[in-house]
Amino acid sequence: MAHKRKHKDISRDFSNGADTSKPTAVYQAKEGRSYTLSVALPGSIVANAKSHELQAVLAGQIGRALAVFCVDEVVIFNDGQAQQHIEKDRWRQKQMNQRRLAEGREVNHQPYTGDSDPDHFLMYLLSYLETPPYLRRTLFPFHRNLKFQGMLPSLDMPHHLRSGGKCQYREGVTVESPPSNSMNGNAMMKENGKKKKKRRSKEYEEAAGNSRTLVDAGLGTHVEVEASIPPNTRVTLKFPSEIPGLENQRPNFAEAVAPDAPREEAGYYWGYTIRRAPSLSTVLTECTYDGGYDFTFGTSERGKSLSELVHATYKDGESKIPAFKHMLVVFGGVAGLEAAFTADEELKRMDVKGPESLFDYWVNVCEEQGSRTIRTEEAMWIGLSGLRDVVLRNGRCLLDT
Repeated sequence: MAHKRKHKDISRDFSNGADTSKPTAVYQAKEGRSYTLSVALPGSIVANAKSHELQAVLAGQIGRALAVFCVDEVVIFNDGQAQQHIEKDRWRQKQMNQRRLAEGREVNHQPYTGDSDPDHFLMYLLSYLETPPYLRRTLFPFHRNLKFQGMLPSLDMPHHLRSGGKCQYREGVTVESPPSNSMNGNAMMKENGKKKKKRRSKEYEEAAGNSRTLVDAGLGTHVEVEASIPPNTRVTLKFPSEIPGLENQRPNFAEAVAPDAPREEAGYYWGYTIRRAPSLSTVLTECTYDGGYDFTFGTSERGKSLSELVHATYKDGESKIPAFKHMLVVFGGVAGLEAAFTADEELKRMDVKGPESLFDYWVNVCEEQGSRTIRTEEAMWIGLSGLRDVVLRNGRCLLDT
């Protein structure tokens, strides 16, 4: 008789005093945080990937960097370097649609945009990754851009809560209440050829009668908010306490708050927002924050050493970098920010001398590199890691003031 071999579970061996069976680096909210960190990069890097699978992997690598370094905003801008790929793919899509029509098949109105519109593709996948998993089925119906979603990594951010997760804030999506078909609120349905009354859920009745909105927050029961919000709208909820109660399966009551509330009120990192910019200059001029970005970095292999800048900043024990409210780090594509600057018609009309004049600091994130080129996704990890201490020190300075 064969016996199964017993394998020792190394991950649960606590002889050294450490439980490695579960991750311990869970984000701990401290005090409210008012400053933000933004990152801008061109969508053309997607068109440079050799296959659709690699395009999805690239988006996943960028999403991981944004999550690990607590980036609050990502801006996808057009650097003018993907036009050749776009024109080629548009011709291919036109030929494909003509063949479909000739064969009597329906034209695909939701085409894959990794080649035809790389900016949209990168925005779409980054938005999908940032959305809590329990909301994706509702907010992201099937699209060809998600055909390789199985290759995307998990970001596992603080707002990606499980059903039993303990947090005063939670993301949800509004639910459309079914219409009433009779005076007493009963709906009619057919069963075995006979009409049968089916009583509507009591939570729908109460929500409709009190002008409230039901929200699916992944708790197993709907949550009510005192507001009228259109269905299929993502909302941020704030509960009265850390653990929402589920007494008698009745809906919880919560307050719909601004998406920035978890960060500003409690200090949570609550994911990133996504903005699209048609050019390099609009990354700066179309900033959504009041007063714009007050501290900016441009990256280039021809810039000054980032590590030397950070070292010199704290050599005397005091920061020479001023405290900021909204910091922006801009990364270039395959041809760098210089190519994005050249392709920007607005900057040409303004007679700007060079891309370095657009930023407070023009830095090289990895001097004396061993490879001839550093990819954008690699530069993000290196640059954000090098600036991590600057960001954290700024946060501590703002808390002390």
